[in-house]
Amino acid sequence: MKILEDLQALSRDQRATFLASVLGWSLDAFDYFLMAFAVHPIALEFQVPDVDVFFAISLTLIFRPVGALVFGWLADRYGRRPVLMSNVLLFSFFSVASAFSPNLATLLVMRALFGFAMGGEWGIGASLVMESIPAGSRGTVSGILQQGYPLGYLLASVVFGLFYGWLGWRGMFLMGVLPALLVVYIRMSVKESPVWRQQRARVERTSMTAAFVRHWRTFLYVILLMTAFNLLSHGTQDVYPTFLKTQHGLSHWTAGAITTTMNVGAIIGGITFGFYSQRIGRRRAIVIAALMVLPVIPLWAFAATPLWLGVGAFLLQIPVQGAWGVIPAHLNELSPAEIRGTFPGFAYQLGNLLASSCAVVQGQIARSHGGNYGLALASVAGVAAVSIVVMTLCGREAKEIVLE
Repeated sequence: MKILEDLQALSRDQRATFLASVLGWSLDAFDYFLMAFAVHPIALEFQVPDVDVFFAISLTLIFRPVGALVFGWLADRYGRRPVLMSNVLLFSFFSVASAFSPNLATLLVMRALFGFAMGGEWGIGASLVMESIPAGSRGTVSGILQQGYPLGYLLASVVFGLFYGWLGWRGMFLMGVLPALLVVYIRMSVKESPVWRQQRARVERTSMTAAFVRHWRTFLYVILLMTAFNLLSHGTQDVYPTFLKTQHGLSHWTAGAITTTMNVGAIIGGITFGFYSQRIGRRRAIVIAALMVLPVIPLWAFAATPLWLGVGAFLLQIPVQGAWGVIPAHLNELSPAEIRGTFPGFAYQLGNLLASSCAVVQGQIARSHGGNYGLALASVAGVAAVSIVVMTLCGREAKEIVLE
């Protein structure tokens, strides 16, 4: 199987780097999506509307670009590996701290700080991997790496479905301590990016501001592209558990089972499209995936039974995360070499910032239409998919670029 051949082409050190980055992104997403499942229980405990708690999700997204800029700058100056370890420890700490929030205001502060710590992980991990592996394996590795995100969502779904009845929302946040164990593995098994070491040895350090000014067109384009991508992912994921529990009245076990099913579809889609992007090109793979989203939206958003909701969720996330599976490789290939530790993650998280009000807007749309979350979900998903198609066609292909 060609996917296995691409992975077998990696050396032992490259596989260790790849595994650490996948686990880092998975555990990062696990901590993030615990909040999505906890919205309604938190609202009940603090006696506020669900839409007020959705603001915690928005705050996490708002502060992620700050973390991406700070930690990306540190990674370009001092190396990917030590900064990645710091990121993992910090977002784990703030996830656990969220469990002890006595009120909504404290929780909002904790989720903002969590967003700051979370913001650096994706860009640094993706750059570390892409700079360490053979060019011919980038598509496959990109697809698997990005599926750390739905894998983390899947883990959060399983925890919610099986253990929420015993743990409650505070106990779920306490499980955010698990990512801290990954630091031991990174410390023992992961080596620094060879591209960063080469660049550091032979090139004077470039002003980050000057580099961004030189490449401002590419930077602006990637920000807008990532805004559409984040609207598609967060618009189909963050509010979905609330949609299942409040609009359809499903139990936490059934909602957890459906979200688990949808993340299986996401993982299949990301790996498949990431692999084929190495053959057909990054842009073509993204466009095909985004177009496949549109015909599935009615089933996903307006099905009446748990069975068909599960089918719709599974089918929708295949192309949603299929498009996303191309992004780690595509953004690193578009990135200027001298700021690759900062550029992909910062642009990605600025797109997150512009899309950060998505959950709040969807909550307001639902409330203004008699609690119809299906309408809110469908509206955002459709607009985001079309936007991705248009902007991707306006961009350039950089699949064959040499990262060094």
